[in-house]
Amino acid sequence: MDENVGSTTPTSDNRKADFEQAMNLTGFGTFNLLLLIVGTFATCAASFETTTMSYILPIAECDLKMTLFDKGILNGATYAGMISSAVIWGYLADTIGRRKVLIYGFLIDAVCVLCSSLSQNFEMLVAFKFLGGFIVNGPGAVLLTYLTEMHGSAHRPRVLMVYGMVMSLATLIMPLLAWAIFPQDWEFVLFNYLIIHPWQIFLAVCSLPSIISGLGLIALPESPKFLMSQGRNAEALLAFQKIYSINKRTSRSAYPVKELVEEVPNRISNVNELIFTVENKPVKQKYKREPRTFSQAFKEGMKQIKPMFTKPLLGHSIHAYAMQFCILLGLNTVRLWLPQLFASIAEYEALDNGESSSANLCAILEYSVNKTSVITDFHDSCSNLPNVSIDLYVNNIVVSSAGVVAYCFAGITVRAIGAKNLLIYGLLISGTLGISLYWSVNGLSTLIISSVFLSVAGVSTSSLLGVVLALFPTSLRSLVVAIAMMFGRLGALTGNMLFPVFMEMGCIQPFLMIGGVLLAAGALSFILPDTEEMSLK
Repeated sequence: MDENVGSTTPTSDNRKADFEQAMNLTGFGTFNLLLLIVGTFATCAASFETTTMSYILPIAECDLKMTLFDKGILNGATYAGMISSAVIWGYLADTIGRRKVLIYGFLIDAVCVLCSSLSQNFEMLVAFKFLGGFIVNGPGAVLLTYLTEMHGSAHRPRVLMVYGMVMSLATLIMPLLAWAIFPQDWEFVLFNYLIIHPWQIFLAVCSLPSIISGLGLIALPESPKFLMSQGRNAEALLAFQKIYSINKRTSRSAYPVKELVEEVPNRISNVNELIFTVENKPVKQKYKREPRTFSQAFKEGMKQIKPMFTKPLLGHSIHAYAMQFCILLGLNTVRLWLPQLFASIAEYEALDNGESSSANLCAILEYSVNKTSVITDFHDSCSNLPNVSIDLYVNNIVVSSAGVVAYCFAGITVRAIGAKNLLIYGLLISGTLGISLYWSVNGLSTLIISSVFLSVAGVSTSSLLGVVLALFPTSLRSLVVAIAMMFGRLGALTGNMLFPVFMEMGCIQPFLMIGGVLLAAGALSFILPDTEEMSLK
């Protein structure tokens, strides 16, 4: 057997390199650090879009005249926008490329966030949050695919954990920003019409990650895996060369790979496409391809996604979608309502005259529901600015810090027990913790249980996405991830709409919903395929 077969280093006989070989030869260095920095801002942008509303709920209640159900609508508005655009973005990412979707998506999202910061009423804010969700769903879903395809097999599993860690870091930044901005007396009027409050300044600041990531991605190349899957090997080779030159701090011509495996044979080159000889000299194609009509593009797109509706991909898809729905229903319901719960706990304990140790979460929820339901005149009930306890910020900082620590240990744990086992144990533990919130007796126990719950459930979500990425080919990966996230966001929307309804019905119902769906996802995870050491298709 030829010892060079399967090797990551093509020899001087100019043997064609496949994606894994070519990517591994680019090394790991400065480029990956730059990618991580831009990816951090991009991850924060996607996280901020879905999380900011949970922090303004107790602050903007009077300004926006919100009832308990209104708060559920506001929490779910972003997810409603995401659901409506999932398939569109997935198709675009698998046809026009990851990079364009990321750049345009984040820059347009920044505009939506800035517009939401100027909102003067509840309806206006809901509309802009819906639009923001519609836009950010594209780059938010494509980002993970892009980061995965820009790393070789040796570093890919750790990239998923780093992504999850940055997501936790983003949730840690949120309460810090809120703590710095909300207590300030910064109310003023713009253009004699727009009344600006601290929570609106908070939203405006949260647009910065979208702006920075959108501009930063302009300097990064398109995913070479995507280019190879489209038969654009010349452009893929250029991308590999750019990564190699930045990592090795040398010229692009020093990159050892001169030719790539044709993943799409018999493809006619794009208009003005460059081809590269072994000597790496660009040559213009002598012919041009006629531009495709919309009908042709649609037919090609349908042909591309046809394998999703046949075995085994159909079964894998349904399995992944069901699990993502359940996980994010439980996870994001708690995550988005937690700031409101902490604000209610702090307010209740302040009124409890030192007897807070006897106040369980059920009593606190009953107090919060009754308080909201009796408000009929917001002008009278909101005559004073809301005085939110410092515990709101401190508790959320503790919860977010726990998530960062959990992802640090998850990187070690996933190597020890494997991604599938981590997913199974994580979901069963988080489901049990979700139900156990019912027996929480005070703010401290709620803080501890919710910290562990969100940390373990968040790690489980990253593990599931890693399995999804490994099961599907490049031509379908972004679409599948986008649809999986759509179902996850449908779960988040469902949970946030049902949570206030269940709160009004009784105490144990919302926690049974949260814990039950995660235990169901844990049961489904037992029959997932094992994707350890599986290379990208």
